[in-house]
Amino acid sequence: MKIALLGYGKMGQIIERIALERGHKIVLKKSSKNTFKGIKNADVAIDFSLPSVALKNITNSLENDVPTISGTTGWLNDYNKVISLCTEKKGAFLYASNFSLGVNLFFELNAQLAKLMAPYSEYKTEIEEIHHTQKLDAPSGTAITLAEQVIKETNYTNWKLDDNTTADLPIFAKRIDKVPGTHSIKYNSSVDEIEIKHTAHNREGFALGAVIAAEWIANKKGVFNMKDVLKNNI
Repeated sequence: MKIALLGYGKMGQIIERIALERGHKIVLKKSSKNTFKGIKNADVAIDFSLPSVALKNITNSLENDVPTISGTTGWLNDYNKVISLCTEKKGAFLYASNFSLGVNLFFELNAQLAKLMAPYSEYKTEIEEIHHTQKLDAPSGTAITLAEQVIKETNYTNWKLDDNTTADLPIFAKRIDKVPGTHSIKYNSSVDEIEIKHTAHNREGFALGAVIAAEWIANKKGVFNMKDVLKNNI
């Protein structure tokens, strides 16, 4: 499979190594220093870039009829534009806030726990996420996904960043050097606390999941998420 890497930072380089190990070929390494030349030769594009350029990357890829995987967060105000373009072009697009198998299992656990906790209003919920200092957006896309799952199952109607003084679900975002990603959900009452946590040890799981998603989306049409990729396993 021929892959275009839209974004060639730390994640892009790890994705490149894993893709090559799995027998794929890289035909484009897009950064701020080059153009999209070569995108038409790709069987699939993988976007791990910056919020400011993600829409441009994804749009260019879809307009060239290249199935596209995106793991960039912080650009989702434009998500519906991408879906409309994908539908118009009869293309293929998959976005995930996190491609790690462990995190996607964690999503399933979070949704189930939220259902169990919903009847017990004496428990107050909060989410904490910790990432490396180079991460520009806050809260993380993973934390937002976790919050949306809790909101769906409980009486919370919205989330709020770094503020537990309102009725909204608080998300606390911390930035600490060399932390790949840690997410926890706590249910606190006056008598006890329930907590679930996922801690990434490195970025390998994110990169491998992205490559697996790229392999999966080849020759497909439509809009997908990571649950579609893993549906036979979770």
